[in-house]
Amino acid sequence: MWRELSSIGRDAGSGGYRRHAWTPADADCRAWFKAQAETRGLTYELDRNGNQWAWLGDPARGNAVVTGSHLDSVPDGGAFDGPLGVVSSFAALDELRARNAQFTRPLAIVNFGDEEGARFGLACVGSRLTAGQLTIEAAHKLRDGDGVTLPQAMEAAGYDPYSIGPDPERLARIGAFVELHVEQGRALDLSGDPVGIASAIWPHGRWRFDFRGEANHAGTTRLADRRDPMLTYAETVLAARREAELAGAVATFGKISVEPNGVNAIPSLVRGWLDSRAADQSTLDTVVTGVEKAAREYAERHGVDLDVVRESFTPVVEFGHALRDELSTILRGDSDRPVPVLGTGAGHDAGILSGSVPTAMLFVRNPTGVSHSPAEYAAEDDCLAGVTALADVLEGLACT
Repeated sequence: MWRELSSIGRDAGSGGYRRHAWTPADADCRAWFKAQAETRGLTYELDRNGNQWAWLGDPARGNAVVTGSHLDSVPDGGAFDGPLGVVSSFAALDELRARNAQFTRPLAIVNFGDEEGARFGLACVGSRLTAGQLTIEAAHKLRDGDGVTLPQAMEAAGYDPYSIGPDPERLARIGAFVELHVEQGRALDLSGDPVGIASAIWPHGRWRFDFRGEANHAGTTRLADRRDPMLTYAETVLAARREAELAGAVATFGKISVEPNGVNAIPSLVRGWLDSRAADQSTLDTVVTGVEKAAREYAERHGVDLDVVRESFTPVVEFGHALRDELSTILRGDSDRPVPVLGTGAGHDAGILSGSVPTAMLFVRNPTGVSHSPAEYAAEDDCLAGVTALADVLEGLACT
């Protein structure tokens, strides 16, 4: 399975993956998922929001155990973020069949669409729509960097954008959702454990900063006469780092657009996107407020106008203790060593669904701690340990 996926959407130059929503690479990933479902005799289903499902047993029975993740990527992303969870889900089912496990609850494997938000700027679009956390109107207004709207992209890919929306009937079928994911950090590497359990997802959001100045000639305009938004933006980036360090949080300006984007032109507009995350809401508010305050002070000093728009936000997600403790009991077995429980600053579909169904997450060790990069990595032995752990969990939840 891993070999079949490895070439899809991979850029020859960077070595990273560009599997963005509703693109040919995304279509190839979806075709792979459907083929895996059909090969195993599972019932394939595409829901109204473009999420893919592979069912073992009758979904209408309800109280289903669902696992899976996503197959899309950030720009030049790594091979493991998302796909490891989907591949491991199919492999865990294979393992359970090899054990002759008898299922007492329906089981489903899911591929959620557009989890990374790389194309339209909003993460977890597929699960947000399903859970009613993204309105149809707001979804239809999403645009990519080329001005293509979400409806246009879906139609071009052969999907109906006018059927999207909340799917409470589907959510009502689910009794538990367990997502396996490569760890996006080094906590497991430091503790020496191949697999851990998630405790919570930090609150996080994305804010767009629009710095508007005055375009002019780079060679003939005196420094004193400039209204240069790039200067204000650069100072704001440094302020974000400073505020995050003071608060013990993280803040990143990782995306920027410039107009008119000429080497010999002072920009008229610099648009930068802030991603900030913290262990609690109060700390996150402190960081973002501090960054915006500094940005406005710099903007006023340089004669630059500033608009700040919050494009997305996800509050803290504390995974339900009952399901989390059940996973811990299953994985610990007869061992005296407890299974590590760790928080994460990364968002996931499991976090979106947590408001609607019981959810939990498993993490697989990442020795480099690198994620959203071609350097993202998990050793084969650890990946196999993750499959075994997921199979154990699914067996404990869904089988006799």
